[in-house]
Amino acid sequence: MSGSRLRGMLLAASAVLAGLVLLAWSQPWFTFTFTAASGDPAPLQVGGDVAASGLAPLALTVLAVVAALALAGPVFRAVFGVLEALVGAAIVAVCAVTLGDPVASSASAITEVTGESGHEAVAALVASTSTTAWPTVAIVLGVLVALVGALVVVTGRRWPVAGRRYSRTRTEAVASDPIAEWDALSDGDDPTAPSR
Repeated sequence: MSGSRLRGMLLAASAVLAGLVLLAWSQPWFTFTFTAASGDPAPLQVGGDVAASGLAPLALTVLAVVAALALAGPVFRAVFGVLEALVGAAIVAVCAVTLGDPVASSASAITEVTGESGHEAVAALVASTSTTAWPTVAIVLGVLVALVGALVVVTGRRWPVAGRRYSRTRTEAVASDPIAEWDALSDGDDPTAPSR
């Protein structure tokens, strides 16, 4: 596979995965049944935006890495690939912590409904917890983000070099002709750089 095609596939995969992480973050993650003050069970649905609020900034970080990778040279591709892999690991960690204690991660929503605060008081109100598939989907997406980041590190040197539109300097012919200098400026040549 050519370097340019590999580059396009990895950048597209990263962008799609970031979008899917945002989708998972916006969906319902848990449904709690707790005993209301009247004694009747009342269900409460909590989304990933409450239970795993850290996912949105992590997904946006992946999108920023995609933009940086599109312009980066070989050394920085490796740096950004490592960063993307670490962000993928962080996505997995956020989801694992959330799944480990859904009540604690959703305490603010439960407190808003019941008026009770404190982990023990909130946990005492929860009769049952059901989990949707979205936390697991987010974990899988985090693993995939980490894998794509690792692939960027491994294959980044094979990617084509970004264009050098603004790094050229003017030639002697351009330097001696004012009209040619304007045309060269339009082409991306730096008129302040010394002539070659």
